[in-house]
Amino acid sequence: MTNRSSNKTAVPEAKGALDKFKYEVASELGVPLTDGYNGDLTSRQNGSVGGYMVKKMIEQQERQMAGK
Repeated sequence: MTNRSSNKTAVPEAKGALDKFKYEVASELGVPLTDGYNGDLTSRQNGSVGGYMVKKMIEQQERQMAGK
């Protein structure tokens, strides 16, 4: 099967760190994300991981901008 995703990492060097972060967030949320096929997960489960990742990244950036 061909990967037809249009998602591209803006900074390719960060791909490994983002993958690690994704699995950490999934673990925190109790989403059973595995390396490989995850088609058995619901859209809600997958979306919660991505949404929480964005939330945490924004919080971190805000802390950096505030000098903390």
